[in-house]
Amino acid sequence: MSQRNTTYFISDLHLGASYLDTRQSEQKVIDWLNSIKSSAKRLILLGDILDYWYEYRHVVPRGYIRFFGKLAELSDSGIEIHWFTGNHDIWIFDYLPAELGITLHRTNEVLDIDGHSFFLSHGDEVGERKWSFRFIQWLFRNKVAQWCYSWIHPDLTMILAHKWSSSSRKKNNQKGEKHFRGEKHEPLVRFAKEYIKNNNVEYLIFGHRHILLDLMLTRNNRMVILGDWIKHFSYASFDGENLWIDLFEPEDDV
Repeated sequence: MSQRNTTYFISDLHLGASYLDTRQSEQKVIDWLNSIKSSAKRLILLGDILDYWYEYRHVVPRGYIRFFGKLAELSDSGIEIHWFTGNHDIWIFDYLPAELGITLHRTNEVLDIDGHSFFLSHGDEVGERKWSFRFIQWLFRNKVAQWCYSWIHPDLTMILAHKWSSSSRKKNNQKGEKHFRGEKHEPLVRFAKEYIKNNNVEYLIFGHRHILLDLMLTRNNRMVILGDWIKHFSYASFDGENLWIDLFEPEDDV
């Protein structure tokens, strides 16, 4: 049996999105999880893992059962799992952490991983953001707004959420994925360069932008934007000394 010494990073699966084949996209992620379970020491999910989730007090939304089951299996086997919420799965509360045995992070954090410092963030709370996006984030986190939203019938909220997601996805496709205009103009790159001026971290890892970027900021500082599982099927792995970016290609796809 191989030694478990690797930390894996993944983001932006958007499971359950109306524009994806739900069963196929979920199965591809499960195939990847199966491929890493013998080597994984730690799994870090960097947000937008689910395209939409609202956690009711006594009701569990439909779907994701195979994915949740696999996470529970990995957690039960001793693999440490961290889930950083993104703007799509912001409404995870206490059910999933308790049932799956995972650690939930609601904001950016610096973690020590095998003696190395990592700034971890979905990416939606840092850098340059439009005031409209900031307002929506505030509203989604507001306890009163969450309470009011919980009284809307789940069937209706699901329809609204999928329409919003599809509209956002179509807009981004028309303008270029998350409006990427090169490293010089990338807001997460600018944020990272400013952040390392006053903070001693070796790695900065983000999701959110749906672009795949691996950049040495200085000789001692490296940043990664993880891509997604809509187009790239990308992830990062860290063995305690080296960080790699890779693409998942199941045997059936080769």
